Amino acid sequence: MAFANLSSLAAWSYIDGRWVEGNPPIMGPMSQGYQFASMVFDGARSFDGVVPDLEGHCARLLRSARSFELEPKVDLDTVIGTAIDGVKRFPRDVATYIRPVMYADDGMVQVNPDSTKFVMTVFAIPFSNEMGSFSTGLSPYRRPGPDMAPTDAKAACLYPMTGRALNEGARRGIDNPVMLDPEGNVAEFASANLFMVKDGVVHTPKLNGTFLAGVTRKRVMELFAADSIEVVERSITYDELKDADELFSTGNFNKVASVNRIEDRNLQPGPIARRAWDLYFAWARDQAY
Repeated sequence: MAFANLSSLAAWSYIDGRWVEGNPPIMGPMSQGYQFASMVFDGARSFDGVVPDLEGHCARLLRSARSFELEPKVDLDTVIGTAIDGVKRFPRDVATYIRPVMYADDGMVQVNPDSTKFVMTVFAIPFSNEMGSFSTGLSPYRRPGPDMAPTDAKAACLYPMTGRALNEGARRGIDNPVMLDPEGNVAEFASANLFMVKDGVVHTPKLNGTFLAGVTRKRVMELFAADSIEVVERSITYDELKDADELFSTGNFNKVASVNRIEDRNLQPGPIARRAWDLYFAWARDQAY
C-alpha cells in the first residue's frame, strides 16, 4: 500500500520513557542511525480487539537488533507491553499498525552498542475484513544474498530496493511484483511472502537467506499443517508461477491476499487462498489483548 503522507496519520510514539503524540523527531543529523542506517524494525497489526502474533514480531525485532550488534536496553516483555500500551491509546474499534524500532545513536560506520535506542510507534490505519487481491509480474530487481546485505534482519536499509521494485512495477500496471534471488529462483513478492498452488499442493520458496521468513507465513503454514494441507518448501522458477492454479501472499499488513493477474493472465481467488484466509482469521479472533 502506498501512502501519500504517512506522517499525517494519528499516531503515538514511546520515546525515552514517555508517549508523544504525532510525528516527533527521534534523532539528530549526527546520529549513527541517520548517517549509517543501523535501524531495524518490525510490524504488527491490531484490529477488532486482537493483536495476532505480537510476541513473534517483537521477538524478531530483538533478533534483528542483535544481528546488527545493537544491544537492546529492553527485554521482550517490555517491548510487548509497550506495544499493548500504545494500542490502548486508540479506541478498540480503530485498527492500528504497531512499529517498534531500534537503532544506534552513536558510532561512525560501526555502531556503539551501548547507544541503542528503542522507539515504539502505533498509528491508526484501516484494516479490511475482506481478502484483498493484487496483480503481479516479474521485477528486474532481485533480493540480495546473505553475503551481500543484512538479510537476516528486518532492516530499514533493505527497503529502498523494495520501494524501487514497487515503483517500477506500478509504472507497468503491476501492484506487487515478484522478486528473484541471486540464483534466479523466486524469492518473494516485493512486500510479502509468496505461495503458489498447483494441482492442490501448496508450494512456497525454501528459506535460503535471501528473504525473511515472515511471522504470518509461519502462522499460515502451521495452520495448513493442522488442516492437512500439504505445503512444499522448494526452489520455484518464475515460469512455474505463470502456470500456477493459484498465487497468494502472506504478510503482516494484509495477512492473506490473492493474485488476480500475473502479467496478462487473469486469475480468480482460489479455494486454497480462501482457506488460508479463513484459517488465519478463525485463529486470530482468539488473540484478544
